[in-house]
Amino acid sequence: MELLRKYIDRELNLKHVKDTDMLTKYGITCRHLPDPPEVFDEFEFGIDFYGSQDAAFVVTVEKMRIVRMLFGFLDSDNPDILRPLPEERLELLVKERGRELQEFFDFISQ
Repeated sequence: MELLRKYIDRELNLKHVKDTDMLTKYGITCRHLPDPPEVFDEFEFGIDFYGSQDAAFVVTVEKMRIVRMLFGFLDSDNPDILRPLPEERLELLVKERGRELQEFFDFISQ
């Protein structure tokens, strides 16, 4: 996922994460927003991926700096479980939504 690697270690702007109008512009919704975030915390976002309501990604932060991103599908029986996308599906997501993801990460890390 070379496309998004540059966002690792960038600071997350909480005000921008809360801006639902801008997130909607990128086709992304915030599903879990810790406010205030702990020193080590996770933000969960939903993303439209071929019409699936269960597509999501988690951004893990440490001292509000991005340390990890995980893209996957929420388990239909237990929405607290995120099943990682297989490599080929991840590549398809980047191909189809890469520009919006870059713009989203540019925005939330300003």
